[in-house]
Amino acid sequence: MKYLHTMVRVRDLDASLRFYCEGLGLRETRRMENAAGRFTLIFLAAAETPDAEIELTWNWGSDEDYGSARNFGHLAFRVADIYATCQRLLDMGYTINRPPRDGHMAFVRSPDLISVELLQEGHLPPQEPWASMPNTGVW
Repeated sequence: MKYLHTMVRVRDLDASLRFYCEGLGLRETRRMENAAGRFTLIFLAAAETPDAEIELTWNWGSDEDYGSARNFGHLAFRVADIYATCQRLLDMGYTINRPPRDGHMAFVRSPDLISVELLQEGHLPPQEPWASMPNTGVW
């Protein structure tokens, strides 16, 4: 058996690509548009793990509420500098729901409320403003 990908449905393709590509640094590996089925599939991967992809599925014209069910936990990514990653996401207007107070772990949510865990490669010492920042919302 070989793991292929995780699929998440998105409401706004441009907003999702901004989050996953500009914010998290993933890259698009391939794209498929199906006019008959009225959907677009975009596969994304991190440079270090090109075979472990995220499939963004955008159903054209859908107004379906994908909600925030908690049966799906989160996506997780190891990052080289958790403080820089969180600052970039914060500067882009995203809420850091669980700041990296410990220099090791943070959570942020995608535009479609997918929880994303960020884990520091190794450990960084606690650093302000993160060390004093409270949790915001849920993840």
